[in-house]
Amino acid sequence: MRNPFVTKNILKWYDLNKRSLPWRKNVSKEKRQYNTLISEFMLQQTQVATVIPYFNKFVKEIPNIKKLASVDNKKLIKLWEGLGYYSRARNLKKAAQSVIKNFNGVIPDNFDDLKSLSGIGDYTANAILAIAFNKPYIPLDGNVERIIKRYLYLKKEKEIQKENLIEKKSILGFSNRSSDYAQALMEFGALVCKPTNPLCCQCPITKKCKSFKKKDFNLTKNSKKYKDKYFLLKVYKKDQKYLLIKNTKFNFLKNLRIFPMKELHNPKKFNKSLNIKLSNMNMNIKILHLKNINKYSSSTWIDQRKINNYMLPTFTKKVVKYLEKN
Repeated sequence: MRNPFVTKNILKWYDLNKRSLPWRKNVSKEKRQYNTLISEFMLQQTQVATVIPYFNKFVKEIPNIKKLASVDNKKLIKLWEGLGYYSRARNLKKAAQSVIKNFNGVIPDNFDDLKSLSGIGDYTANAILAIAFNKPYIPLDGNVERIIKRYLYLKKEKEIQKENLIEKKSILGFSNRSSDYAQALMEFGALVCKPTNPLCCQCPITKKCKSFKKKDFNLTKNSKKYKDKYFLLKVYKKDQKYLLIKNTKFNFLKNLRIFPMKELHNPKKFNKSLNIKLSNMNMNIKILHLKNINKYSSSTWIDQRKINNYMLPTFTKKVVKYLEKN
């Protein structure tokens, strides 16, 4: 342990306060590794409360890595529907196929091999190694970053850069309970060292927390930058049904059902009907209601009254909701 004060007190807090989450159940090593893989993919950019019901249904329908590798794509996307960022689901299946093909069906327990799997970056590899394999890694998510920023009182732009936070995370120390400790840090950041109104009265490390001494808990953030994009979206409607096409054109929402769309580059005059933020895009959308239907490959008609029966991305549902309101 580099910092026994932090490590000891965070673990003690965790033992008394940890949430009962489905991927933390006491199961076999193989099942634990699989559950960790699924939960970490789902938790990328999605909150715990949202993930729980999806996780439970997913592992019930697809209980192991072998079945994941061969699952029907429609079934996979349907199980993921509503979580967003559908590339995660596709990468998850690709990762499972690589595990079957290259690692004899066993999720690898080293950093480089994990990073070779689709959809797994530094953070997810660290999380899997710590949580599933009890190795001394600390995944640096937003919760853990927040603890470091407050504990060390990091405010300047240079101080809060990812590279510096990676360097500074050594102040958190390590434990032979690596699995518990990684989860303890993330749990503590989510429940106590919250983004606003942190519960310092429940914090076991205030004694050495620089932000607590200064009574300044505000965080300097790297603001997420959205790139402005402009689209014409074509609406064809008959008998309360909308025409959708399979998206093979855009990199976002690949192979999912969307309205026919065309991107415009730097339009001079653009009267947007709708604005949707998706990934790193600020999508300015102008809607055209058309009667003469063009021929589209892989098109389908969906009944807006039965929209929840279809396998659709949230983006498409938002457009339908807007159209029905307007």
